[in-house]
Amino acid sequence: MQLRKVKIMGTGKYLPRQAVTDAQVDQRLGVKPGWAAKAGGVGTRYYVDKGETASTMGAAAAYSALEAAGLTFDDIDCLVCTSGTKEQPLPSTASFIQQAMGQEDSGIPAFDIDGTCLSFVFGLDTLSYLVAAGRYRYVLLVATEVASAGLDWSQKESAVLFGDGAAAVVIGPAAADESSAIIHTSLHTYSKGARYSEVAAGGTRFPHGHEQAAAPAYLFQMDGPAIFRMASRLLPEFIEDLLTQSRTVMNDFRMVIPHQGSAMAMRLMRRKLGIEEEQFMNITPNHGNTIAASIPMGLHEAIVQGRIRRGDRIMLLGTAAGLSLGGMVLDY
Repeated sequence: MQLRKVKIMGTGKYLPRQAVTDAQVDQRLGVKPGWAAKAGGVGTRYYVDKGETASTMGAAAAYSALEAAGLTFDDIDCLVCTSGTKEQPLPSTASFIQQAMGQEDSGIPAFDIDGTCLSFVFGLDTLSYLVAAGRYRYVLLVATEVASAGLDWSQKESAVLFGDGAAAVVIGPAAADESSAIIHTSLHTYSKGARYSEVAAGGTRFPHGHEQAAAPAYLFQMDGPAIFRMASRLLPEFIEDLLTQSRTVMNDFRMVIPHQGSAMAMRLMRRKLGIEEEQFMNITPNHGNTIAASIPMGLHEAIVQGRIRRGDRIMLLGTAAGLSLGGMVLDY
């Protein structure tokens, strides 16, 4: 047990203006009608339109979260971007989010934490300790993803899954008489699967002008079946340990909010782990896989739809490139 008296103060979300249906994806791929619906189970995802960037989306979601928390940017002590994609390699996306919020002269520290699809969970876990220790009072966590920019459409089975968007969460200290707390977090990385999901170029491995740094090195590549086999083998024991360490059973949870990897993966995850359908937050059909934004988006939707209320116990759960597994038990 790693109890931290930290509270989710408010959440926000932003979806780009351009809605993309399965039918439109079918046309782009040149496949027969209905292929995308069957292969991805998404329905509608959103792609950035002209003028929309990771930082502008993140800024919009951040201001929504501040409004929900009843706070202003002046109340914030730290801004952290928890995304799996970057607006550019340098500087941090967090600095561009601060700028897009019109707060470029604020001096508020802004930096990134990247755990790919689990970036938000990594960030929430890390920053919650700093809030609990009194280093910061209010922290703004922003996950903003432009997946569409890096899709390799020749890998249609993976390209069909992804969407763009942003979500933000404000955390702060919970009062002694409040039940809100982070109960336990478990984060495991098994780098045997590091090459199963990657964007090889854009860093120092393939510097600018390197002969191997052409597409598809700059595009997202994924061995979905290999990831699924590895995660399926590791998840049951991982969940058993998470429940043991947090002294909970699955029936204790009002809601399990997973990373929205794919509709098929989530269906199999729910059945394999014995999670009831009403406990499972599924936003894939109208969002797609929004990388690290998917968990805070699911959290936001659970709150605004009234599916969780103050005091409810919830689980955040997912896998990420690396290959990483992550789970967090918290009382909202």
